[in-house]
Formats: sequence, structure tokens, C-alpha cells
Amino acid sequence: MKTETTIMAERKQEQPDPYLWLEDVEGQEALAWVRAHNEITAAALCDPAFETDQQALYEISTRPDNIPFITRRRGLLYNFWQDVNHVRGLWRRTSIESYRTPQPSWETILDIDALAREEGEDWVWKGCGTLQPEQRYGLVSLSRGGADAVEIREFDLVEKRFVENGFALPEAKGGAAWLDKDQLLVSTTLGGNAATASGYPRTVRLWQRGSDFHESPVLFQGEYNDIYISASVDLEPGYERIFYRRQITFEEGISYLAQEQGDPLRIDLPLDARFGIEQDWMAVKLKSDWELPEQTYAADSLLAISFSRFMAGDRTFEVLFEPGPRRVLAGFWATKSRLVLTVLDNLASQIWLATPGTPWRLERLEGLPENAAVHAMSLDASIFERTDEFLLSISSFIEPTKLALVTEDLRIEVLKESPPAFDASGLEVTRHEAVSVDGERIPYYQIGPREQQDPRPAVLYGYGGFSVSMTPGYLGGIGKTWLERGHVWVVANIRGGGEFGAAWHKAGMREGKRLSHDDFAAIAQDLARRGVTTEKQLAAYGGSNGGLLVGNMLTRYPELFGAIWCTVPLLDMQRYTRLLAGPSWVAEYGDPDKPEDWAYMAGFSAYQNLQEGRDYPPVLLVTSRRDDRVHPGHARKMAAKLEAMKQPVLFYEPDDGGHGAANKKQAAFLTALGLSFLRKTLTGEGGV
Repeated sequence: MKTETTIMAERKQEQPDPYLWLEDVEGQEALAWVRAHNEITAAALCDPAFETDQQALYEISTRPDNIPFITRRRGLLYNFWQDVNHVRGLWRRTSIESYRTPQPSWETILDIDALAREEGEDWVWKGCGTLQPEQRYGLVSLSRGGADAVEIREFDLVEKRFVENGFALPEAKGGAAWLDKDQLLVSTTLGGNAATASGYPRTVRLWQRGSDFHESPVLFQGEYNDIYISASVDLEPGYERIFYRRQITFEEGISYLAQEQGDPLRIDLPLDARFGIEQDWMAVKLKSDWELPEQTYAADSLLAISFSRFMAGDRTFEVLFEPGPRRVLAGFWATKSRLVLTVLDNLASQIWLATPGTPWRLERLEGLPENAAVHAMSLDASIFERTDEFLLSISSFIEPTKLALVTEDLRIEVLKESPPAFDASGLEVTRHEAVSVDGERIPYYQIGPREQQDPRPAVLYGYGGFSVSMTPGYLGGIGKTWLERGHVWVVANIRGGGEFGAAWHKAGMREGKRLSHDDFAAIAQDLARRGVTTEKQLAAYGGSNGGLLVGNMLTRYPELFGAIWCTVPLLDMQRYTRLLAGPSWVAEYGDPDKPEDWAYMAGFSAYQNLQEGRDYPPVLLVTSRRDDRVHPGHARKMAAKLEAMKQPVLFYEPDDGGHGAANKKQAAFLTALGLSFLRKTLTGEGGV
């Protein structure tokens, strides 16, 4: 007997798409449809309570005493800042002495709001990479409306202005790295045959100052079906090197060491391994077991070896980290003389320091809270001035974030602390586990009233893909606008994420993607079983890959939810590889043009799985016209199809924002829009 999935796979080419015209992002008919639906949604949701929430969210995100996160360049601390007076933001700097005071004295380097007014563009800041060691000149990246594509311009950090007739590249996906003052290594989609099928750079060019970029020689080139090609430069004295990277799939790639003469040398590591090279040390994090003649190294291990010996054929590694049950390495990077390791031990954060030697020495950083997420971050932007100091961001769901400095002798100094955004005195955070369809225990965090007695409106948030871990972070605006009202917020740690290492991610990829969605549904069922909420009071919320997740809650588990809040989503998995960056995610989802892949993908393609005659909970779909990563056609077509089925659906698409909000003002608007939708669907304050 044929299964439902098999029948759907066979019918794939028999189903014409009546809403294909909505994929024309800038088409007049499509934009007229978008604007009409924006008006309907605004009329339905933008009430006085929405205005109150929007104002509260914006005030919280733009408070003058929020933490200014920093990077150090030549002894000064640099920060990018947005507030009510600087919506697009200021790039600015101060001294460490001033930073330690309650009100630092900042010097503005570049005012993005002023630049946008002057040039009549909706500029969004995307960062600046500076030329070492002087760090006087930088390459500023600017995005129109928040898209991934950027314009690159050379900037003088001393004169605080763009360099006249300096390096400049028009809007494109990609980036550039300084080789020296007059040479850049550029990976961009500009020029003929310069883009991969995913719309990312395919070549690396050497661009000389004053020359025509399009005549610059190609130093390295990948295949059309690669995801992207990039280059990096190591300028550390005595270890000057150029590396090229072919990202073949989202999970697999090959790196090369450039030579002065001849072809670059392949760095012969497993395709799915991640590595870092500092001076003559190479650290390698495995995603799969690595079988070598002398030994097999387990997935999720961190290995160390002399890079020069490795390139000469040595494969004698020292194991710096071995995984355990629900104990994994979340990340690693280098200070001047150490590796900083972030470990998740059953979701609890630990920081370890590894010092090179024979053997390497490992020590745990003491003095950190047990129930907070701790993220280690680099402080120094230049290897020429790098120290063993680094930063920690310490955060929990209901305790404000702290920014701390770890000194070279491993003392922890709190530099800044966010002010409380909401009253957490009556709240608690608890950990629970739901049992999924195959018996796997799926953890989740519950944030809500202490000793709750009755079911409450609740939001279940998740992602479940690309090895992204859902760890605690201060809920800030959500605490003020949702938790303070006695409601519940839940964060799911479903398969497909990275919470428990490579196996946890792989279990939620490709054929396992439906299982990842089953995990989420199991948590929804557990919340109702435990009396935390009811099906009618529970919303599913997710964005991007999480939008695919909650789209499948709509089509596969509509009876478990009272509302679906779905942002910048993938939904049409039959056509996703034909839309923008879609081909780059085949490793995660599969290739719909291969019958053997579509046979399982058909089961989680939410757009195709909508059924006439079935009742669905209310849906809010949000996307962006400037999203050049996940095509807005996914959300547009889903809304149109639901509307034709006479199902309760609202749709909103701002002109800017990219694959996220363009600025804090837009972020407050979109979050308040979602909260208004939840209030009207879950709390009895009026239907949608």
C-alpha cells in the first residue's frame, strides 16, 4: 500500500501553483497584494494595546544604560549603538577608563542616520574590518534595508570619513579581506560567473588599489554548485598565510593553504570538521567519527596538532575535549596564548581554558553562575595587540545580562549590567522533558509564574535546525509585555539543534526533520498534560527554519495550538532551491528535485500540505521585501492559499528589514504586532 508521502511525491509535478506570481518580489501585482494585506493586518492588530507594547519594547531596547558591547582597537573600545535619537546607529569609541564609568564619554566615528539622510538611502550597518597593524583604515559594509548584500567602502578611522577614491564595491553578497594597504582579497558576486547557484561568491580576486576590479586576477575559484568561496588572511608575524575555503554544502567544505608558487595545498581534514589555526597550532572540532590508521577519534571531540607537522603528514593528535552524554563543546577560539572552550553540560554553560604545551594544560574558569548561559567573546580586534583578556556575556531568562572582562590571570570583572526590564519577583525558570514519538526525551525551558495553579496563555518557541542551540537569554521586552501579565514563555530544545552535539543535530536533518517537528509537538502536548496551558491558549512561534517548524505545526498538529506566529519562513519545500539562497540548505533539508529526497520532504513541505476542508488555528505570517536569504514568496503564497481556503490568516511584509529587523524601531513594531495577534487569539481579547 502506498503511503500518503509516496502519493504526494508522485503528484509533485501534477500540482500547478496558482500563487507563483507572488514570488515576483518587486512585481506590481504582487506588491499591490502585499500592501493591501499590510493594511488589513495593521487595522486588525494595531490597537491601543499594540501601541503600548510597541512603546515599551522600543524603550527597553533603546535605554541609555543598556550594555554597549565592545571591541578593542589600538587601546580604544569600539561600539555600535542604536537608541531613540540614532535609529540606524552610531559607530563610536571610548577609552577603557571611561567605559568603566556609569556614563562613558563617546567619540562618534560614523553616524549612519546622518549618512542615510545625506545619501537618501536606508543604510543598515554591517560592520567594519580594519587593516592591521595600524587599524587606521577599514572596510565598512553597508546594507540597503537590512539585506545580506552589502556595499563596501574604505573608511579612515582617524579622519572619520570615507577615503576619497579609496576601495569601493557596489552592492553584492560577499566581502573583502586586507592583504596590505594597497591590496584586497575579494570574494563577491560581482562580475560574470561570479556567483554560485546559492547566490554567494564563487571566486577570490586580488584587487590592487587604483585598478579596475573586474580586471583583477582570479586567485581561486570554486564550482557553480558550491555554496560559497571565501578567503582569509593571517598577518601574524612569522606566520603570514592566506587560506581559501570551498564551502561545498552547508555542512561540508575544503580549506586550502595558498603557496607563493603552484596550486594551493589542501588541508586534509574531514569535510564536516571545523578548525582554527593560531601560530603553529591547529585545533580541530569533529562532527563525525574520524577513522585514522592509528586511532579513531569520536564526533564532537576537539583535537590539537602542530599545523606544520600536520601538513607534512603527521596525524598524531592530542585530544583536548571528549564529549559525554549530553556534554558537548559548543565552540572554541583563541586568545594570545590560549584556547577558550565553551562547553554545554546538559545545557549548563562552562568555560575552559586550554594552554599549549606537552601536554596541553586544561583548566576550568571558576566563579561563573550555575544557571546562566555564558558566552565567551574576543575583546581584541588585532592579532598584533592581542592579549589573553576576553569578554563574557552572562545571561538568564529572568536575570539581566552582565558583560564581564576575564583578565589574563583569570579574574572576572563585571564591566556592565543591563537594568531590569520587568518585574521578575513572581517568576521562575524550570526545566522539563517531554517524550517524543520515538521515546527520546526532549528538554524544554518553562518561564512563568511561580507555583502556577491554573492554565495560562503560553508561547512555545523553537528552531530545531543547523545545529543552533537554544540557550537562556534575558527576555527583556517579552518579560515586560508577556510574562508580567501572568503568561508563560517556553523554549524548546528539539532535535536539529546543537544542544547535545552532532548526533542531536543529525537526528533532526533531512529525513529526521519531521522528527524534529514531532519533538516540538510532544512539548506542546506535555504543556497541556501538565496543566501549564490548554491547546486553545498555546501559540507556536518560530522564524526562518523555525518558521518551517511552526508551519508544520499548522499543517500536521493544528489541534494542539490556538495560534501560529510564523516569521521569515521557509514553507514551500518543493521550490525552495529555486529561491534565493535555497540551494545552500540542501544538506539540512534535501533536494526536492531528487525523487528519493522528495519522498520524505513532501511530508514537511507545509505549503503543499494545506488541505481543503480542514480547520486551522489563526496564523500571522511576517516576512520582508528585503529578505534576500529566505524568499518572501514562501510567506506570501502560504497566506494567499490559506485565505483562499477561508482560514483565519494575517500577513505583514515591511519594505525593509532583510532576514531580521533593520533596526530597533522596526523590531519593536514587529514584536508588538505578534504580541497583539497572540493577545487577540489566546487571551479572549478579540478574535482575528
